Amino acid sequence: SSGINAEWPLRPGAMESINSRLALVMKSGKFTIGYRSTLKSIRQGKSKLIIIANNTPALRKSEIEYYCMLAKVGVHHYSGSNIDLGTACGKYFRVGALCITDPGDSDIIRSMPAE
Repeated sequence: SSGINAEWPLRPGAMESINSRLALVMKSGKFTIGYRSTLKSIRQGKSKLIIIANNTPALRKSEIEYYCMLAKVGVHHYSGSNIDLGTACGKYFRVGALCITDPGDSDIIRSMPAE
């Protein structure tokens, strides 16, 4: 994706590193895709990290962030759209929100700065 993104990560290559880590989670870890299942797993206390696409509606985004604050779960704002996030997950559909319950072989939880 060309052009300058307002929420672009500070270090170059950050997008590639999160995409490769996400791919590893998809292969070896446990995750739930979607807004409703993300909220459900936060409520159950299973979630380790939440990833939100940059075009997720503001109300939805703030609701997920509020749940995460209460559950003390990290939130990562993905710098691509829900189409990009779906592609990064290796899916052929759009993904607005994603919850990682078990990172598997990936170091995605340690690599994300706590926001």
